[in-house]
Amino acid sequence: MSLPAGFETLEPFVVTWVAHSASKRDALRTFQSAESRQAFYDAMKPLLVPALERLDTVPLAVHSVEENRLMLLTLSFAHVALAVEVQGPDETKHGINRQRLPISRAPADI
Repeated sequence: MSLPAGFETLEPFVVTWVAHSASKRDALRTFQSAESRQAFYDAMKPLLVPALERLDTVPLAVHSVEENRLMLLTLSFAHVALAVEVQGPDETKHGINRQRLPISRAPADI
């Protein structure tokens, strides 16, 4: 199992949505299909609060590998939620602009 217990339903998304930098998460948001973004969003949204509660109980410096993956999924969810909740069908159009102004680094990069 690559995620903490209780988050098994997110396992299918680990390969695609775990990214170690904001620029990679942004690229995933841009280049994944609307269906892929929606499927991840639908699976992650009901587990977001439990995931954050779980991650808040352990200092970042001592997160297990599984907890680190869960944190990276929550960071990807932030990107995907903007695409799904705000951009909607205009996401593809806005993706072009993100390619012109790429994220080079962010405080959340680990």
